[in-house]
Amino acid sequence: MANRKPPFPVGLPKNWPRRVRSAVLHVISLAHVSLVTTHGWATHAKNPQVRRQAEVDRLQQEIALLQEELRIKDARMQRVSAQHRPHYVPTERLAILQLRAARGWSLAQAAGRFLVTTATLASWMHRLNEKGPAAIVQTQTPVNKFPDFVRYIVQQLKVLCPSLGQVKIAQLLSRAGLHLGATTVRRMLRNDPHPDEPAGNAKVTANPFPSRYPNHVWHCDLTTVPTSLGFWTSWLPMALPQRWPFCWWVAVVIDPYSRRNMGFAVFRQQPTAFLVRKFIERLIRGAGSTPRHLVTDQDKQFRDHNFRQWCRRREIRQRFGAIGKYGSIAIIKRFIRTTKQECTRRLLVSYVGRSLQRELTLFFTWYNEQRPHNGLLAATPDEVYHGAVPACLQPRFEPRTHWPRGAPCATPDVKIRGRRGVRLELHVDYLAGRKHLPIVTLKHAA
Repeated sequence: MANRKPPFPVGLPKNWPRRVRSAVLHVISLAHVSLVTTHGWATHAKNPQVRRQAEVDRLQQEIALLQEELRIKDARMQRVSAQHRPHYVPTERLAILQLRAARGWSLAQAAGRFLVTTATLASWMHRLNEKGPAAIVQTQTPVNKFPDFVRYIVQQLKVLCPSLGQVKIAQLLSRAGLHLGATTVRRMLRNDPHPDEPAGNAKVTANPFPSRYPNHVWHCDLTTVPTSLGFWTSWLPMALPQRWPFCWWVAVVIDPYSRRNMGFAVFRQQPTAFLVRKFIERLIRGAGSTPRHLVTDQDKQFRDHNFRQWCRRREIRQRFGAIGKYGSIAIIKRFIRTTKQECTRRLLVSYVGRSLQRELTLFFTWYNEQRPHNGLLAATPDEVYHGAVPACLQPRFEPRTHWPRGAPCATPDVKIRGRRGVRLELHVDYLAGRKHLPIVTLKHAA
């Protein structure tokens, strides 16, 4: 049988068997490359049983890696004596007991999982119904002037959508009719075991290409989405090829005036200038409008002679972001970071292009229609793009019974809807069942 050449070169390190520890890393990295390549082939097989088995193998591998990660962390904690380990807070103790009930664990099983003694766990069970601030097992309680259920709504929303920060929670609730300040949300989440990370101190320069109306300026950029959560390998040049099956290339276009995603395209390898041009032409036909300016970075696709001629024929003025300056293309770079943080990094990115396209379509639909934007004062991109009244400017609920009707509320200040002192319930739906795409609504409690 003739030897087939690999679809792409994978350079192996020289003399790697001489050192055992280095050899172990090289073998694991080589196995990783082989598994990614095999899974990528299997997901496109004609036999559906092969495709299903490939997905099962992939999920089993992910579970095994997560179990090994937990084992390493537990081994580190076990080396600390039980008396010197950090104690669980009362709310975490209740979460442990709830998980024990859901899994049906015995005392010994639950104690082994969470590195406590069976006597400690038995003590929590006996003291489960204690009341007061000194209770060993507690639920979170309100500490401000809003009714208890408001704090519960905020905390429940954080549990259901842990990726949301205090500002985003305040904006989502304001669109649903409950206006809270970001500092009020922070106080309500004070006992949250996952506090928000502090905001960075990066300075952003003014945008040199201001957009004055929808489809006035478009931003376009390319990015990679890894299928295996990384490109590192243990041999030189310490990187895997940036192409399928190790990653997908994604092209995105946004309208900076409304922050709306105009469309995207997925490629197996870095696209040519011709493919990028065809992608933008498709978006122009869909939008029914041609942008006057196109802002990009200085990648080779956008500096191509034919691409620049196409822009001139379309009467599109091409603009390049300044090298070394963040402000000129900051909007689309921030959009790409949001897409990765809130979508692709929360998924096991598939080797099948249709699956990734489906997930990105759902995310960008949710992003345009449901996600409030900081730069738009809690409005959504679709509301600004189509000139609709933002949901956060509609009349609001007022859960405080004695709040003066004419007194201002948290930004934006709007009128009260109906009577004061209403009780509310939180309803969170998920777009197509995706937990990272919440749709938040508030309804009157029965």
